[in-house]
Amino acid sequence: MQNGLYIQRCLQLAQLGKGHTSPNPMVGAVLVHSDRIIGEGWHQQYGQTHAEVNCLAGVKPADQHLVPESIMYVSLEPCAHTGKTPPCATRLVAERVKKVVICNTDPFAQVSGKGIQILKDAGIAVVTGIHHSEGLWVNRRFYCYHTNNRPYIILKWAQTTDGYMSPVDRGRFAITNQHTQQLVHKWRTEEDAILVGSTTALNDNPQLTSRLWAGKQPLRVVLAGKHTIPSGYHLLDESAPTLIFNEAKNEDAGHIQYVQVGRDEHQLNNILAILHQQKVLSVIIEGGPATLSRFIQQGLWDEARVLTGNKQLSDGIDAPNLPNADLAFETDIDTDRLQLFINRDSNYPYPGGMSL
Repeated sequence: MQNGLYIQRCLQLAQLGKGHTSPNPMVGAVLVHSDRIIGEGWHQQYGQTHAEVNCLAGVKPADQHLVPESIMYVSLEPCAHTGKTPPCATRLVAERVKKVVICNTDPFAQVSGKGIQILKDAGIAVVTGIHHSEGLWVNRRFYCYHTNNRPYIILKWAQTTDGYMSPVDRGRFAITNQHTQQLVHKWRTEEDAILVGSTTALNDNPQLTSRLWAGKQPLRVVLAGKHTIPSGYHLLDESAPTLIFNEAKNEDAGHIQYVQVGRDEHQLNNILAILHQQKVLSVIIEGGPATLSRFIQQGLWDEARVLTGNKQLSDGIDAPNLPNADLAFETDIDTDRLQLFINRDSNYPYPGGMSL
């Protein structure tokens, strides 16, 4: 019971790094002596110290002598390699902690059990698999990237109560309220990339930035096809890095990168492979119904966030149909309704009671 309680705290801490740790995972750590927490930490920023090190740094001087008699709880297997920081597993050995309790093993090939082995070889007791499904959900982007070899894919759209995404003429029509719009911008800061198709790019002239929420700007990805984005459009400004998949050219132009890719049955997989190479762990598909439907039809999605505003249109552009989906949860955002759907074929089911 206590193992589960402390791992839950690790998962809470881990999520404080959301939007800041990619392409690393989110990790939280808690150091416990005789059922008293003497240190806590989480991975706060990519390239900076990891959760276990931050946890040890948080131990007060008066408690330092207790470290060798303490249990380290951590939401992900301690790393075993030297990257931007030294291995956490060897640090725990050096600190002589008596036991390490782990939520999930690390899917990254350079760790993947090696951290656990370092601990065991040093005589440290190791327990794994505590709150496994919750930990998998927290780091679903990281797991998808390393096990599926593609970014984690989030579909997102807004629709009216009668099932339309926009008027027939595709004119601007605010479906959701201000609170929901702000939430969407918060989501953008938490993912690595945001993707739209050529119709949305040309008709809406979107900015695809997180203007309504403080945080990082996602990589803007456009499936332009044969189309050219006019100069002066927001997507060609310098507000965020932008990747334009097109059928004409490969070119780097400051913050804008053009990548030539053909339109065939493999196009989406080829695009996801390129994003994977660029260490994009997650992407929100915010395109129109045609782009969304392409991903849906090919089964290339993990979760869908569907926002239904308290508006109606007597006619319009239909929202996509979402087959093979399970409703994970739904909640109200003032006058709007948020529904989270999970692909039934996903390896990352929603465990319940967890945040997005």
